[in-house]
Amino acid sequence: MKWIRGKRSTITAILIVAAIIFLFSQCLDRKKEVIADSKGRPYAGSETCKDCHKNIYDSFIHTAHYNTSAPATEESVKGRFNTDSSIYSYTYYDKVAMEKRNNLLYQVEYYKNEQKNIRRFDITIGSGTRGQSFLYWNNYKLFQLPVSYFTAAAQWANSPGFPLHNILFNRLITTRCLECHTTFSTAVSSSIQKEDERDAQLIYGVTCERCHGPAGKHVEFQLQNPGEKKGKFIINPASFSRTQQMDMCALCHSGKRENITPPFSFTAGDTLDKFLAPPPDPPRAENLDVHVNQYGLLKKSKCYLSSTTMTCNTCHNTHAQERGNIALFSQRCMTCHKKEECHFCETNKSMDALTAANCIDCHMPVKPSTVLSVQLQGKETSSPATIRSHLIAVYPEETKRLVSFIKSK
Repeated sequence: MKWIRGKRSTITAILIVAAIIFLFSQCLDRKKEVIADSKGRPYAGSETCKDCHKNIYDSFIHTAHYNTSAPATEESVKGRFNTDSSIYSYTYYDKVAMEKRNNLLYQVEYYKNEQKNIRRFDITIGSGTRGQSFLYWNNYKLFQLPVSYFTAAAQWANSPGFPLHNILFNRLITTRCLECHTTFSTAVSSSIQKEDERDAQLIYGVTCERCHGPAGKHVEFQLQNPGEKKGKFIINPASFSRTQQMDMCALCHSGKRENITPPFSFTAGDTLDKFLAPPPDPPRAENLDVHVNQYGLLKKSKCYLSSTTMTCNTCHNTHAQERGNIALFSQRCMTCHKKEECHFCETNKSMDALTAANCIDCHMPVKPSTVLSVQLQGKETSSPATIRSHLIAVYPEETKRLVSFIKSK
């Protein structure tokens, strides 16, 4: 009996030790998975937000911000693969084919139908509203693929800024690029030694925690204190000053600016000029591209200068997908430009209802970019992207064109 009891005690001890080792290893795994910002604050991931903020989360996941980057999959990449239309020819002999092989996506370079280079689609950049570009990993650094996707034409196209007749795979992507297309990343680093570490410190999309700050401590506190109604350890941009709100958007919408501090140092609520150098050129409405200084154009607008409270969020609800809803944005214009006041549009009083439903196309026109264009297959000239100007002003030619269009209906 003593032998049996002793054996049972030994087995019990072994099981306890095994359980402790297992729990400890689980803790180590969880610790390894935690992503923290430059100040050591842990991220929780936007998935955790939906438990308490389901309606906002369900709306936000459809926005361009949320979908501005993602792992490259058949779902996230808009273009088609393994068809005649999925080949982009640079010359008679040189081409890049978009191919699916063993459930992975590739851009394959051919010369005289002989394979010369092959690179995998690893990351999708862009929600697809205008288009998408794609990145691949090589020696633990990120590079841009030579062929992008242009949504307006539903075609593969030469990536903007790439040569028209040479196939290049060597455009390096910096962390500054990721600063505006991800929530957080330390992925572009020589310290990454293993393939499975490449995504370990990358949070795709511009998600909840980009504007509200890393939410690890917030989630932990609220779960432990379910009766606490005031959010703790979280940033509430609604409490910001006008400058703080504008700086939060300007991080990515104030043109091409160089970092003064390491990328991802800026936190919502900080003063942006301490983190980014001023734009090299003054904002100009005629130089429109996806990296244009929309922040600077808005600040030059009379609407902004005449107000003490107007910010980007006056017109944009960042929690909802509102792109293309001209009537909704026009209604927001009308909250200030009331009919009974002197600054109401008087272009044609017989069309009050129609003009009130579309202030935007007259005063913030969509124009072809003079900077950003893509070369489509079979086209002799490049196709410019179209960008909406955020310099709110009177554009006589646009007004004339729109009024003429309305009258013809």
